[in-house]
Amino acid sequence: MRDLVAPATRLHRAWLEAHAEWGPGLHEDGFGLDPTDDVVSPAGFAAFVARLTGEAPHVIYRWLVEDGQVLGGIALRHGPADHVSWAGHLGFGIRPTARRRALAAWALRGMLDEARAGGLDRVLLVCEPGNSASAKTIERAGGVFETTQDTRFGPLQRYWLDLAEPAG
Repeated sequence: MRDLVAPATRLHRAWLEAHAEWGPGLHEDGFGLDPTDDVVSPAGFAAFVARLTGEAPHVIYRWLVEDGQVLGGIALRHGPADHVSWAGHLGFGIRPTARRRALAAWALRGMLDEARAGGLDRVLLVCEPGNSASAKTIERAGGVFETTQDTRFGPLQRYWLDLAEPAG
Protein backbone atom coordinates (compact mmCIF):
# COMPACT_ATOMS: atom_id res chain seq x y z
CA MET A 1 0.00 0.00 0.00
CA ARG A 2 1.24 3.49 -0.92
CA ASP A 3 1.09 6.31 1.62
CA LEU A 4 2.49 9.75 2.39
CA VAL A 5 3.85 9.62 5.93
CA ALA A 6 5.53 12.06 8.26
CA PRO A 7 9.27 11.41 8.69
CA ALA A 8 9.79 8.66 11.27
CA THR A 9 12.80 6.98 12.86
CA ARG A 10 11.24 3.55 12.20
CA LEU A 11 12.02 4.16 8.50
CA HIS A 12 15.76 4.65 9.07
CA ARG A 13 16.94 1.63 7.09
CA ALA A 14 14.43 2.21 4.26
CA TRP A 15 15.39 5.91 4.08
CA LEU A 16 19.10 5.02 3.94
CA GLU A 17 18.42 2.62 1.04
CA ALA A 18 16.67 5.40 -0.90
CA HIS A 19 19.45 7.87 -0.09
CA ALA A 20 22.14 5.39 -1.18
CA GLU A 21 20.38 4.89 -4.49
CA TRP A 22 20.61 8.61 -5.23
CA GLY A 23 24.29 8.62 -4.36
CA PRO A 24 26.16 11.14 -2.21
CA GLY A 25 24.93 14.68 -1.90
CA LEU A 26 21.88 16.72 -0.99
CA HIS A 27 19.91 16.37 -4.20
CA GLU A 28 16.83 14.56 -2.94
CA ASP A 29 14.38 17.46 -2.97
CA GLY A 30 11.57 16.85 -0.54
CA PHE A 31 13.77 15.24 2.13
CA GLY A 32 15.08 18.44 3.77
CA LEU A 33 18.61 17.09 4.04
CA ASP A 34 21.24 19.59 5.21
CA PRO A 35 25.03 19.17 4.84
CA THR A 36 25.42 18.85 8.61
CA ASP A 37 22.81 16.10 9.05
CA ASP A 38 24.16 12.76 10.32
CA VAL A 39 21.68 10.33 8.81
CA VAL A 40 23.79 7.19 9.22
CA SER A 41 23.83 6.75 12.99
CA PRO A 42 20.53 6.03 14.76
CA ALA A 43 20.99 9.06 17.03
CA GLY A 44 21.85 11.31 14.09
CA PHE A 45 18.87 10.07 12.11
CA ALA A 46 16.60 10.66 15.10
CA ALA A 47 17.91 14.25 15.31
CA PHE A 48 17.31 14.67 11.55
CA VAL A 49 13.72 13.42 11.89
CA ALA A 50 13.15 15.66 14.93
CA ARG A 51 14.40 18.67 12.97
CA LEU A 52 12.11 17.89 10.04
CA THR A 53 9.03 17.38 12.19
CA GLY A 54 9.93 20.46 14.25
CA GLU A 55 9.92 22.74 11.19
CA ALA A 56 6.12 22.64 10.94
CA PRO A 57 4.23 24.85 10.14
CA HIS A 58 6.95 26.45 7.97
CA VAL A 59 7.67 23.17 6.17
CA ILE A 60 5.64 19.97 6.11
CA TYR A 61 7.63 16.92 5.01
CA ARG A 62 6.12 13.68 3.81
CA TRP A 63 7.87 10.52 2.68
CA LEU A 64 6.30 8.38 0.01
CA VAL A 65 6.30 4.86 1.41
CA GLU A 66 5.14 1.66 -0.27
CA ASP A 67 5.51 -1.84 1.17
CA GLY A 68 8.04 -0.60 3.73
CA GLN A 69 10.24 1.15 1.14
CA VAL A 70 10.85 4.89 1.04
CA LEU A 71 10.31 5.78 -2.62
CA GLY A 72 10.61 9.54 -2.37
CA GLY A 73 9.92 12.69 -0.44
CA ILE A 74 7.91 15.85 -0.83
CA ALA A 75 7.98 19.11 1.11
CA LEU A 76 5.35 21.85 1.39
CA ARG A 77 7.05 25.12 2.34
CA HIS A 78 5.05 27.98 3.88
CA GLY A 79 8.00 30.20 4.68
CA PRO A 80 10.25 31.99 5.11
CA ALA A 81 9.32 33.90 1.98
CA ASP A 82 12.90 34.32 0.70
CA HIS A 83 13.41 30.55 0.75
CA VAL A 84 10.07 29.88 -0.97
CA SER A 85 10.87 32.50 -3.61
CA TRP A 86 13.71 30.39 -5.03
CA ALA A 87 12.93 26.84 -3.78
CA GLY A 88 9.18 26.94 -4.35
CA HIS A 89 6.31 26.00 -2.08
CA LEU A 90 6.62 22.37 -3.11
CA GLY A 91 9.64 20.22 -3.84
CA PHE A 92 9.69 16.51 -4.54
CA GLY A 93 12.06 13.74 -5.44
CA ILE A 94 11.56 10.09 -6.38
CA ARG A 95 14.35 7.52 -6.07
CA PRO A 96 15.64 6.36 -9.47
CA THR A 97 14.23 2.81 -9.38
CA ALA A 98 10.74 4.10 -8.49
CA ARG A 99 10.47 6.62 -11.31
CA ARG A 100 8.08 6.38 -14.27
CA ARG A 101 5.23 5.15 -12.05
CA ALA A 102 3.46 8.54 -11.62
CA LEU A 103 4.47 8.57 -7.93
CA ALA A 104 5.50 12.23 -8.00
CA ALA A 105 2.11 13.19 -9.48
CA TRP A 106 0.33 11.16 -6.81
CA ALA A 107 2.36 12.75 -3.99
CA LEU A 108 1.93 16.21 -5.48
CA ARG A 109 -1.88 15.84 -5.54
CA GLY A 110 -1.82 14.89 -1.86
CA MET A 111 0.28 17.87 -0.90
CA LEU A 112 -1.82 20.26 -3.00
CA ASP A 113 -4.75 19.27 -0.78
CA GLU A 114 -2.62 20.16 2.27
CA ALA A 115 -1.65 23.48 0.67
CA ARG A 116 -5.33 24.31 0.10
CA ALA A 117 -6.15 23.30 3.68
CA GLY A 118 -3.32 25.57 4.84
CA GLY A 119 -4.89 28.57 3.10
CA LEU A 120 -2.68 28.84 0.02
CA ASP A 121 -4.47 29.89 -3.16
CA ARG A 122 -1.53 29.24 -5.46
CA VAL A 123 1.86 27.59 -5.15
CA LEU A 124 5.25 28.02 -6.76
CA LEU A 125 7.10 24.93 -8.01
CA VAL A 126 10.58 24.93 -9.51
CA CYS A 127 12.77 22.45 -11.35
CA GLU A 128 16.08 22.49 -13.10
CA PRO A 129 16.08 23.15 -16.85
CA GLY A 130 16.37 19.81 -18.56
CA ASN A 131 14.44 17.95 -15.85
CA SER A 132 11.62 17.11 -18.23
CA ALA A 133 10.05 14.54 -15.89
CA SER A 134 9.54 17.13 -13.14
CA ALA A 135 8.39 19.76 -15.63
CA LYS A 136 5.80 17.35 -17.06
CA THR A 137 4.59 16.40 -13.58
CA ILE A 138 4.17 20.07 -12.67
CA GLU A 139 2.45 20.94 -15.96
CA ARG A 140 0.06 17.96 -15.75
CA ALA A 141 -0.94 19.11 -12.27
CA GLY A 142 -1.83 22.51 -13.71
CA GLY A 143 1.44 24.41 -13.27
CA VAL A 144 1.97 27.28 -15.69
CA PHE A 145 5.54 28.16 -16.69
CA GLU A 146 6.54 31.68 -15.62
CA THR A 147 10.26 32.04 -16.34
CA THR A 148 13.71 30.59 -15.84
CA GLN A 149 15.47 32.40 -13.01
CA ASP A 150 19.14 32.35 -12.04
CA THR A 151 19.57 31.45 -8.38
CA ARG A 152 22.56 30.82 -6.15
CA PHE A 153 22.08 27.13 -6.99
CA GLY A 154 21.91 27.67 -10.74
CA PRO A 155 19.01 28.31 -13.12
CA LEU A 156 15.55 27.10 -12.12
CA GLN A 157 12.34 26.99 -14.12
CA ARG A 158 9.45 28.57 -12.20
CA TYR A 159 5.84 27.38 -12.43
CA TRP A 160 2.75 28.70 -10.69
CA LEU A 161 -0.16 26.42 -9.90
CA ASP A 162 -3.57 27.88 -9.03
CA LEU A 163 -5.25 26.00 -6.18
CA ALA A 164 -8.74 27.37 -6.65
CA GLU A 165 -11.24 24.54 -6.78
CA PRO A 166 -12.79 24.20 -10.23
CA ALA A 167 -16.37 25.49 -10.50
CA GLY A 168 -19.23 23.00 -10.69
